[in-house]
Amino acid sequence: MSNVVFFLVPGVHLLDLAGPAQVFSTAADFGHPYTLSYVAEQPQVTSAQGLPLAAGLDWPELGPEDLIVVPGWRAVTLAAAPSIGATALRVLRDHHAQGGTVASVCAGADALGRAGLLDGRHCTTHHDVQDELALRHPKAAVVRDVLFTTDDRIITSAGIASGIDLALHIVATRHGPAVAAQIARDMVVYARRNGHEPQTSAMLRHRSHLDDTVHRAQDLIDTRFGEALPLPALASAVGVSERTLTRLFSRATGLTPLRYQQTLRLERAEHLISHGATIDAAARTVGFEDARMLRRLRARTS
Repeated sequence: MSNVVFFLVPGVHLLDLAGPAQVFSTAADFGHPYTLSYVAEQPQVTSAQGLPLAAGLDWPELGPEDLIVVPGWRAVTLAAAPSIGATALRVLRDHHAQGGTVASVCAGADALGRAGLLDGRHCTTHHDVQDELALRHPKAAVVRDVLFTTDDRIITSAGIASGIDLALHIVATRHGPAVAAQIARDMVVYARRNGHEPQTSAMLRHRSHLDDTVHRAQDLIDTRFGEALPLPALASAVGVSERTLTRLFSRATGLTPLRYQQTLRLERAEHLISHGATIDAAARTVGFEDARMLRRLRARTS
């Protein structure tokens, strides 16, 4: 069981909190072991949108598999942000030092900076306060124009809706990109990614675009990459012609739909082989009729 603890400060933005909370709550609905809790320095915190939120005062016992998330808050400047007590900052530092993950949404990155967790690490925040974050924490490497960054179990996001991207990234890292895609579909959002670090999964690597038609096609391929997916059927499912789908898909991802499916199959096969499966068994599992195509694809990328 993994704990996800949200640390709330006065003026917290509801979507900064609710977006990631919904992701982990949905993951729990799908059978992944997450327990959500909310901690603050007072028993009731009023959100930036005026909704009062109840929170606990005591931090739960935390282990390396647990996550602390600091949602952002409303403030004209980071310097004018609410104060954060020494106890909370120590919890953030200690949790990371003991192998845990600490994440922030929007201005929440400043709390991580106050705890010393941004020093020497890449980070990001909302574009309105990026320059100020860099000035307040000069040892941090503030990355602009990305949705989120991840650096040594410190994960920061740009703010508001990008907190959903951050949470989906964490789920994808822990449970695989197919689980993240399942949660994204349930939430009626796309599993788009635009993080700072290189992303090894094709499901994540080729999602940094804004073409809804291609995202719908990728949703189908992601969940059924082991099946035969003829181009006519795929194009019909997303409501465009075969030629249009191929053109849009190639422009958005740099791959044809078939090559994208083969890339997913290859990655899954490599995972199976690394865990002891034979090439023949891995090929059958991911949908190849025999191992010859898998061998050719592996040779092409070696």
